[in-house]
Amino acid sequence: MKEKIWLSSPHLTGEEQKYVKEAFDTNWVAPLGPNVNGFEQEICDYTGIKSCAVLSSGTAAIHLALILLGIKDGDEVLCSTFTFSATANPIRYERAIPVFIDSERDTWNMCPKLLEKAIQDRIKKGKTPKAILVVHLYGMPSKMNEIMAIAEKYEIPLIEDAAEAIGSKYEKKAMGTFGEIGIFSFNGNKIITTSGGGAMVSNNSEFCKKATFLATQARDEAPHYQHSHIGYNYRMSNICAGIGRGQLEVLDDRVASRRRNFEFYKEKLNDIDQISFLNEPVGFYSNRWLSAILTDSYDTRERIRLSLEGKNIESRPLWKPMHLQPVFSSFPSYDNGISEELFNNGLCLPSGSDLTNKELSRVTDAILSIFE
Repeated sequence: MKEKIWLSSPHLTGEEQKYVKEAFDTNWVAPLGPNVNGFEQEICDYTGIKSCAVLSSGTAAIHLALILLGIKDGDEVLCSTFTFSATANPIRYERAIPVFIDSERDTWNMCPKLLEKAIQDRIKKGKTPKAILVVHLYGMPSKMNEIMAIAEKYEIPLIEDAAEAIGSKYEKKAMGTFGEIGIFSFNGNKIITTSGGGAMVSNNSEFCKKATFLATQARDEAPHYQHSHIGYNYRMSNICAGIGRGQLEVLDDRVASRRRNFEFYKEKLNDIDQISFLNEPVGFYSNRWLSAILTDSYDTRERIRLSLEGKNIESRPLWKPMHLQPVFSSFPSYDNGISEELFNNGLCLPSGSDLTNKELSRVTDAILSIFE
């Protein structure tokens, strides 16, 4: 059998090793040090944000963001339903209530109309939402002008889950920099990786300062171990931050590679009536973390997925919406059927930035063979 083609493999250059070697040579292997400080500053420089705290995961960043915004037991948080469970899980860490908002077709992200409808309905029910958690799915920016206008109208703070969207832009502004707090993920399958890791960013420097405090077990300033707050072990290590510094140097190249993948698939598969692609609206710039296709039916999607699987090529259905997940099925949702349709009919194709044209052709040939 031919070598496996993975959905989204890590892509290292070797340049990461200079930062890791420096960490070992100087004995900075703890969750602090020059690479941690350097990585935070370089993320700020890249995105144009004022402050950053690098953490153990994007999930940790969302959790701390909710804590910093004062989310407590019983509070309601409006959340994109079409996402990975790591977006919604931290809401439950704080015993808050996720209220799921369905998608619109232009970007597959949170629908502004449903968002406002949900806010008005929750207010009528006596539960003004305490935060909005919006996701930029697969690197495609959400409709931020509309969403930010709604957030400001109802004075609800906004968190951007840009876990999949570093390198993406909306009207030339970096994703993660619109709301009160933004988060990134550097998991092994993301567009750049630190092995495992994430970051919180904000133009409010106090948020990131407090996040760093909470992420290092909330130790008070004292000669002994003293704690006035509940803390967490969420800080990124100096070694992982070193990997991230090397990866950030090539982020623009990684974005270009993933966008080329998308264009390759679109060119080769564009004549198949049963397949369509998510195009960028005017002013939107996606890093195309994953290239996704939308088919005309669940049966077509499964024919493609199983054909690829039989040829040792990994693909994956689009995210199953949170309001359809057993663990979240009892929570409020405002749905229009779009995310469920996308889940049933959509498929993510191999999207790694190290894919060769030969490998990409293996993918498209396997799909084309179904329709010949």
